[in-house]
Amino acid sequence: MRNLIAKLALAAAVLGGGISAAAAETANIWVRADGSNFMPRIVDAYNKAHTNQVKLDIIPNAEIIPKYGAAAAGGTAPDALSLDLIYTPSFAAAGQLEDITDWAKSLPYFSSLSPAHVKTGTYKDHIYGLPFSADASVLIWNKKLFKQAGLDPEKGPTNWAEIAADAEKVNALGGNIKGFYFSGNCGGCNIFTFTPLIWASGGDILSEDGSKATLDSPQLRGAIDLYRSMVKKDLVPAGAQTDTGANFFAAFAAGNIGISPSGAFAIGALNTQYPDIDYGVTFLPGKDSGWSSFAGGDNFVVTKGTTKLAVVKEFLDFAYSLEGQTILAKYGSLPVRGDIAKDALKDLDPRYQIAAEAMAKGRTPYSVVFNDLINSANGPWTQMINEVFFGDDVDGAIANAQETMQSIIDQAPQK
Repeated sequence: MRNLIAKLALAAAVLGGGISAAAAETANIWVRADGSNFMPRIVDAYNKAHTNQVKLDIIPNAEIIPKYGAAAAGGTAPDALSLDLIYTPSFAAAGQLEDITDWAKSLPYFSSLSPAHVKTGTYKDHIYGLPFSADASVLIWNKKLFKQAGLDPEKGPTNWAEIAADAEKVNALGGNIKGFYFSGNCGGCNIFTFTPLIWASGGDILSEDGSKATLDSPQLRGAIDLYRSMVKKDLVPAGAQTDTGANFFAAFAAGNIGISPSGAFAIGALNTQYPDIDYGVTFLPGKDSGWSSFAGGDNFVVTKGTTKLAVVKEFLDFAYSLEGQTILAKYGSLPVRGDIAKDALKDLDPRYQIAAEAMAKGRTPYSVVFNDLINSANGPWTQMINEVFFGDDVDGAIANAQETMQSIIDQAPQK
């Protein structure tokens, strides 16, 4: 009898283990290379704590959009991916993403998720993407150079006039020191850091639903005048005109730039790679007051028809936990849950709190053709900014960009 009981117990154990193993599933998730610091860590933490598993693939930034589009069309797409939030409407419009509206709205912390991410994750009143990682545009200044120029090193500019005045004083130090830097031939850089100057002053470049281009405004022209005046006064290095983004961060990191619009990512990069640079972080200001920020980062989207939805949901729920948000914050992403952001950041550089506040109130232009409008090197936004900052025909450049943008929008599916 004892032998029989032992055999039955062993059989039950083997059978139970077999059922458990069979029930465990593995979901394949992609992330662009920008997330290569934090994504492997949060996946590893999830895998160690759960029976279900995640297989992670890191895809080069320039390849992930065309590669996912082709994979989705061919039926070989991953179960989910961390996708640059600006592209969410495009893939939703193409019918390649799972509608996760009911699940999203059932989350007890849904109302605390980054509003800008949720907005770009919504198409025709249905949710196809939820916030995953985040960055925010901010203004940074070199405290050492401010002090040398006779400025208060603890006080960053709070309006456009102060940006220009502070940059001029730093520039007067001479040598290879310049007052201000921006990447003058980079559409993505300038949508991230230049557009908030317009937003903070009451203007915009697109309507709320992305159906109208609204470039020709006093706010845009005013922000252009600010940059043009600094270029004409030689406060900006000559190399800015041809910079397609390669020196977006590197110029300030070299230690001879007074002020530069940048992103929250710069905090970690400066702290770890350039610890000798003493810098401050503040908001990107409006012409006279106020501030704004571009809310960047990734949305988490699910491939339409995946059979691993339960695993995907479990992984995202872990990422939204305090443990998950803390891992993300520690390794390069701002928290996307506003209700626990302070707790997730409490052990980190306090300058992250400024960036987190900027992100929480940040904005992201909505468009199903964002890449064609903004990021493309041959698109209307990139073509316009280089001309208006450095060229002679500001009116013509704005008019041409406005017309081209609207034509692209009119030919695309709308929200």
